[in-house]
Amino acid sequence: MSIAASFGLSLLGLFVLPVVVSGCLADRRGGAPWYEARRDPTGQAPDPATTQEAVVQVYAARAVSWRGVFSVHTWISVKPTGAERYTRYEVLGFGVANGAPTVRVDRTGPDNYWFGVKPQIIFDRRGPGADVMIENIRAAIARYPYPHEYRAWPGPNSNTFTAYIAREVPELGLDLPSNAIGKDFLPGGALFAAAPSGSGFQMSLYGLAGFVLAVDEGLEINVLGLNVGFDVAVPVVKLPAIGRLGLDR
Repeated sequence: MSIAASFGLSLLGLFVLPVVVSGCLADRRGGAPWYEARRDPTGQAPDPATTQEAVVQVYAARAVSWRGVFSVHTWISVKPTGAERYTRYEVLGFGVANGAPTVRVDRTGPDNYWFGVKPQIIFDRRGPGADVMIENIRAAIARYPYPHEYRAWPGPNSNTFTAYIAREVPELGLDLPSNAIGKDFLPGGALFAAAPSGSGFQMSLYGLAGFVLAVDEGLEINVLGLNVGFDVAVPVVKLPAIGRLGLDR
């Protein structure tokens, strides 16, 4: 076998095998239908009754049903200083074909289980500066360019929304999971943009092919929405469907 053929097979395996492994490891939730899975609070958001400072959190959880094999779903929860409750912002595809807006507010609590899956906190900022950040996040949400358009793949979807907010509010410095399919879909068909973290740049062809090169994300190569990459600063390896393997930042 030629070197070129061997390289091609290795590259194919790098994108395909992690998806197969993710499919084998997928949580079946005991065989219960996804719509019957738990959606109660996880207790990860600080209690507003005892936390007066402003809070900004971003969560990620495996997407619903078969989509969870490939991708996570992300959302943003905020609480200004002294506020008695959180506001949760996310994009959902349910009902959009029948006229529902894509951006949903407070469909559930700030940190609730996502149809049986406990979310992970991927960003947590509190105290000084968080109130200004919340104002900027809300202004960016009002400018989101796809209020009535949703596509699970390659976007615009929930991760397109979160990545858009991150680019519009660079002080977030948000490093989204590499398996947040849709984050590389650039609004308006743009070919180049800042990386979601604001620490580098990316090139993307409608979220189907491209790359990210940034201090926070490291190097990510996107093929059909699946990302392979590494971050030598942490260090971390990023695999399609599985996400990051290595140390936390």
